[in-house]
Amino acid sequence: MIRNQWYVVLESDEVKTKPVGVTRLGEKMVFWRDQVGTVQAAADRCPHRGAALSVGKIKDSHLQCPFHGIEYDATGKCVLIPANGRDGVIPKAVRLNTYPTYEAHGLIWLWWGTPTPQQPPAPEFFDNLDETFSYGSAHDPWNAHYSRVIENQLDVVHLPFIHRNTIGRGNRTVVDGPVVEWKGDKMLYTYVFNRLDDGRPHRKPSELSPKASSSVHLEFIFPNLWQNYINENVRVFAAFVPVDEDHTLLYLRFYQNFMRLPVLGKLVARLVMPSNVYIAHEDRRVVITQQPKVSGLKIGEILIQGDLPIIEYRKKRAALQSLGNSS
Repeated sequence: MIRNQWYVVLESDEVKTKPVGVTRLGEKMVFWRDQVGTVQAAADRCPHRGAALSVGKIKDSHLQCPFHGIEYDATGKCVLIPANGRDGVIPKAVRLNTYPTYEAHGLIWLWWGTPTPQQPPAPEFFDNLDETFSYGSAHDPWNAHYSRVIENQLDVVHLPFIHRNTIGRGNRTVVDGPVVEWKGDKMLYTYVFNRLDDGRPHRKPSELSPKASSSVHLEFIFPNLWQNYINENVRVFAAFVPVDEDHTLLYLRFYQNFMRLPVLGKLVARLVMPSNVYIAHEDRRVVITQQPKVSGLKIGEILIQGDLPIIEYRKKRAALQSLGNSS
């Protein structure tokens, strides 16, 4: 995983009034809401005797250990050791490792890095997704490294093979381009020009022009957000949530705003979700077989022109890894 990044790790409705324990980025973490509803996050291990704090409770906005009642505030500071008395001395070493969080768009981000800045810049999101859209969502587990799951959604070559009976219908096997553009430092656009094989060789990206931003294209924001821009009213969104080196949770959403009535709009989005999960599972059965498990620039693969989005992803990922000494 790449350090010093904002990762989407949960949806907002997963953190309510009780502590929630999950594994993210290879670490056991606990999430909870303080008295004003702000999401807090820390290592899911009491420094006293190693108990999981996620099976404790929230008391006066503090996270209370279930084993000995020790309490911690949102900064990780220990505020009470009952065995020492209400005014007893609290050793400075009794302190939780906490993580900055950010909440928006029904998602929870976590800043994963060392050292942690005082105020990390807010994470990026897709500025063409606003409150006029309704969405349905699903959480889909993949036994694969998150980098491989991301690359699958940037792969424009596989469509007529993996999805021959769904979104890849039409046998458009020839990949002209694709055209890849960086929008700033962290957003990657991919414009797709797949077509039937009529005997003409595939065209180079330099022979093509980016399509209009309102046409079908793929958008990816480092480190783990993706959007399939289908049209102005329909999008498919994914957050590739790293659990550990071998597991990823695909947080999948279908967004729509052609039905503006809130209740009906949400219902329509939810009804479409099973088909989106079905399509994702067409990919999953193959992606989990890929070797090596983790993507990289030099892993023994021979890439082709149609893999340009993957090549760009790998270059940027390697550059960010070198800055943070990440895996």
